[in-house]
Amino acid sequence: MINHRCAVLGKPIAHSLSPVLHNAAYQALGLDDWFYDKHEVGEDDLDSFLKSLDPAWAGLSLTMPLKKTIQPYGVPTNLWAKELKVANTAIFDWSQITDDPAWPHGKPAIKLYNTDVIGIQLAFDHANRELGEHHKPDHAGNALIIGNGNTATSALAACCMMPEIGHVTVAARHIGKNTALQPLAERYITSQAPYREIDLADTSSLIDAAQNATYVINTIPGHAADGIADALTAAHPGSLNGLLLDVVYDPRPSKLIEAWRANNGNAIGGEEMLLYQALIQVLLMTGIWDNDPPSDADNRLQDTTTEDDQLEIAMRHALEEAL
Repeated sequence: MINHRCAVLGKPIAHSLSPVLHNAAYQALGLDDWFYDKHEVGEDDLDSFLKSLDPAWAGLSLTMPLKKTIQPYGVPTNLWAKELKVANTAIFDWSQITDDPAWPHGKPAIKLYNTDVIGIQLAFDHANRELGEHHKPDHAGNALIIGNGNTATSALAACCMMPEIGHVTVAARHIGKNTALQPLAERYITSQAPYREIDLADTSSLIDAAQNATYVINTIPGHAADGIADALTAAHPGSLNGLLLDVVYDPRPSKLIEAWRANNGNAIGGEEMLLYQALIQVLLMTGIWDNDPPSDADNRLQDTTTEDDQLEIAMRHALEEAL
């Protein structure tokens, strides 16, 4: 019998691998009465979906376009949900129900979290441990973010949490379009002039930034970064010392990752970000972290319990099989 339900919502949603990750986590934790599903829900459908839920529902994952649409229904609870006003996780507390005729089962208290930012940070942390890399917390490093959309905002927030990063370069087709980026960098990165933007079409500046980057995060989806891969191949800059995270995981590896590795660089795909943001969601939805805000998740998972470590392994195996 299913006593606890969770799901991912979005539109489109058919491609989502979240059920694979979350259900593998439930199995690893011995939570036989938990089940995680996916539902295609657009912005106009969210209200009626939420009001249809009963106390069996523990939480929701939210993909685009719902990460902002969810805001009026809950309380931002961790740092980046508050700062960015974007949440990919909703946790229901049915012990605090408000009587509301529009909500047949009562309106639960809803806590909103952003685990995308920490998902990016943990992906880099894991890769660095695997590579044996140890960076000094001196804010001397550079980060390059390709693209300036919503994912780029989460990527920049992740860079703000990394004490080795002191400067961020954003390469964008439309410079200045995302007005939230520079203030965010200047608020959280203490270095002088922590932020700059360059034109994505300026291949020379882009390759120069890539050569000098500690971390590179490509936030452009699909095959949109194939042209950058071609530019790297043509320029053949030699050894790229930075670690690339390409948010794309289909195709896997992406053309950009292949070009990066061809220049002796290390690279990871978007499945790593997907894994870690989901891991934090599981810990929150099941109450293992007792709704503890995951702003310090990287420090907590550095000193993982056996339970959390086994959970990560189980979710990783399930994801690899699905991919």
